[in-house]
Amino acid sequence: MNSTRFLFEVNPALPPALSRLSELATNLRFSWHRPTRGLFSSLDPALWREVGGNPRVFLRCVDQSLLDRAAGDAAYLENYNKVLVGYDHYLSESPLPDSQADVDTGLVAYFCAEYGFHESFQIYSGGLGVLAGDYCKTASDLALPFVAVGLLYTEGYFTQTIDKEGNQVAHYREHGRADLPVELALDREGKEVRIVCRLGGRDVHARVWQARVGRVSVYLLDTNLAENSPADREITHKLYGGDENIRIQQEILLGIGGMRALRALGLEPSVWHINEGHAAFLIIELIREQVARGLDFASAREAVAAGCVFTTHTPVAAGHDVFSPELVLGHLGELVGELKIDADTFLRLGRPPQGGSHFNMTRLALNGSRHHNGVSRIHGGVSARIVADNWPEVPPEDNPIGYITNGVHLPTFLFQPWAEFFDRSLGQTWRARLNEEAFWQRLYETADESFWEVKQAVKVEVLQGLRARLQAQSAHNSVSDAHYQRLTRFLNPANPNVLTIGFARRFATYKRATLLFNDIARLASIVGNPERPVIFVFAGKSHPADEPARKLLRDVNTISQSADFFGRVIFVEDYDMALARLLVAGVDVWLNNPISPLEASGTSGIKAACNGTLNLSVLDGWWAEGFDGENGWAVASADSGNEQERDREDAQTLYELLEDEVIPLYYTRNEQGFSPGWVAKSKRSMATIIPHFNMRPVLENYVTGLYRPAARCSRALAKDSYAGARTLAAWKDKVRRGWGRVALRRLETVPQRLDYGARLRTRVAAFLDGLDPSDVRVELVLQRDLPDGSGQPPRYTSFGEGDGSGGIPGIVCEPFAFTGERDSDGSHVFGIDSAPPWCGRMSAQVRIVPHHALLSHPYEMGLMKWM
Repeated sequence: MNSTRFLFEVNPALPPALSRLSELATNLRFSWHRPTRGLFSSLDPALWREVGGNPRVFLRCVDQSLLDRAAGDAAYLENYNKVLVGYDHYLSESPLPDSQADVDTGLVAYFCAEYGFHESFQIYSGGLGVLAGDYCKTASDLALPFVAVGLLYTEGYFTQTIDKEGNQVAHYREHGRADLPVELALDREGKEVRIVCRLGGRDVHARVWQARVGRVSVYLLDTNLAENSPADREITHKLYGGDENIRIQQEILLGIGGMRALRALGLEPSVWHINEGHAAFLIIELIREQVARGLDFASAREAVAAGCVFTTHTPVAAGHDVFSPELVLGHLGELVGELKIDADTFLRLGRPPQGGSHFNMTRLALNGSRHHNGVSRIHGGVSARIVADNWPEVPPEDNPIGYITNGVHLPTFLFQPWAEFFDRSLGQTWRARLNEEAFWQRLYETADESFWEVKQAVKVEVLQGLRARLQAQSAHNSVSDAHYQRLTRFLNPANPNVLTIGFARRFATYKRATLLFNDIARLASIVGNPERPVIFVFAGKSHPADEPARKLLRDVNTISQSADFFGRVIFVEDYDMALARLLVAGVDVWLNNPISPLEASGTSGIKAACNGTLNLSVLDGWWAEGFDGENGWAVASADSGNEQERDREDAQTLYELLEDEVIPLYYTRNEQGFSPGWVAKSKRSMATIIPHFNMRPVLENYVTGLYRPAARCSRALAKDSYAGARTLAAWKDKVRRGWGRVALRRLETVPQRLDYGARLRTRVAAFLDGLDPSDVRVELVLQRDLPDGSGQPPRYTSFGEGDGSGGIPGIVCEPFAFTGERDSDGSHVFGIDSAPPWCGRMSAQVRIVPHHALLSHPYEMGLMKWM
């Protein structure tokens, strides 16, 4: 008999004594503050696990009797009040004294397509989102004037199961707003904030939600509204889902809609940070605002670009979003008229100077901003080369693409036993001294056995968590208990002394998840040694539309089920932030073997190192700066044009490191049952990586290297009703028209030999074709010419070096001065009187570039002539 099923929900009522539990459940500070999470989990540990650590769902489902009992429990109330005191103090306290939060940047607005705050809030897919989440958390910790903008996806990214054939199965689940740590955003009059975006000639409405991340507000747009068409309600349905039509609509909503949301909230950012190209359409909306105020397009573009910061995370040219001109104009054609330009000028915003057939979001971000960075030293160089044609006459090493190497939010990923160990061994001030390298060297003085005990205690906890996940994984595939027990026989909390190596990340072909299996027989001998067993634990998701990556995932699962590797190569399904926290903390070695130099930065290895796990990684991304020869192991990737040969050589290097160094060191145990050499390496890893790769110095580098200059440049162009922007736009037009015939000519030769202390004096003639001497800068570039090269550039950031050379040791750049003379052909004479900074052999070059005090970067025009 058929019957109608009615669904309803009964919610408990919070006792007055616990009334602020709902407030704690809504602020995402719970995602990194374990005592806050403990208030919920201690009430009903089983329910807490069932709801995936989501405090809002927990408070809707917890039994009323448990809340009532807690309200009368003195011990619980003591913990509750202690958490509230800390929470209130955190929200109200000033920035830490040694932070650089007290800078005159004004409000920074940060735009990103995804945010990874916690596994219960699934509006992220991988590293970009987790990084953005860590960024917001650290901005909160430093009390920066900071606000973030994104989209509130109805389903977000998928959850993953693996079927019996090893295939990834993607599951999407709609998340009710009541389940999420968000509230409706209200304007200054207390009214709900809604915005309208024009897409293809129609109005698309969006509601704005507010997520609180400590002190920071993150505003998220949602089109799932009755006034929208069914198709438009789907715009914010899935993260990275749908076709290019959905993709461009999401990016227009993020950029243009997000900017309008901040305006509706009464917020006036001074700096606009575009985190990856998805949000670059905000540039067009900012220009539209300025044109509406009376600026011409060129002046408006200068005014906007000066205050915009762009961070690129994609080291592969094909990985940048591109759209056809027809698609762009079909959605944004009305804006062309509002900008008072023609369609071709509009499309050039998304193209390099030489033109192109498609509209590229990275190019839009570059053309509409003046402050740009990659996310590691290597990635900054790769990015500078990929987009070098944006500055066609400037060498890639001199163009405006700098770098700030990524970091992690330590409180989110540091396991509690380590925090307690630091409290005991280093004192509770360690939280305020994260950046102090000398302080962290005190780890070397801690007792080896205590250090090892903490690592093993963490590992036991993690092994228990992994076994629980694998048990659920076996159950939904109807696998017998005997099969599960055999699968997990080496993941034994009672015997955590088996070398466990983790590989967990987004499955993309360049990350080479199957490199380990290049020589199956050799790997079988490595893992099959009964005296020195080894386990490899894999996890990760491939994009549902990426078939090559899906095949990699399938191959890993197939191998894990084979006789030689069953129970020794294990795949744990549904990689998310919770599983990531387990793996980085609980394995002994973190494996990362991408194709170099395609790893932009990577941060999972940083999280691992902070938890005493050692890195075994290709020298790419952050590890190229973090590896010091003693704090882990480096795979120097082969330089081969043949992919198979490269992979074969890299795999051989990996096997050799495992056989000759990693495995012997782990199993060289003393009478106390641990390896002193392993502990020493693990201590060094922590001591060298925590102070440089936690997110706090990263954010401080953004403040000093990008936000502060952007705010300063923006204010300069806005002064006196944007007189500076008009002046700069007119000056650039003049320079471009006259630059074609500009040339340098030598008047005096550079002497081949100088005694130390002697000065280098020389003169050159510059033909300026109507430009003034004040419009240009003639530069002498000196570079040391040593057999081993000029040395490596500085680690962690390229900003703030102040020597005009991008901070590269062995290079200096000095200006010539206009002498006031004119040569016989009318050229202007420039001279230099310089003391070379080194002894030994060096090369000298002379170049000329446009120069104006209002330029954000000395080479931003991309014009440069060499003598």
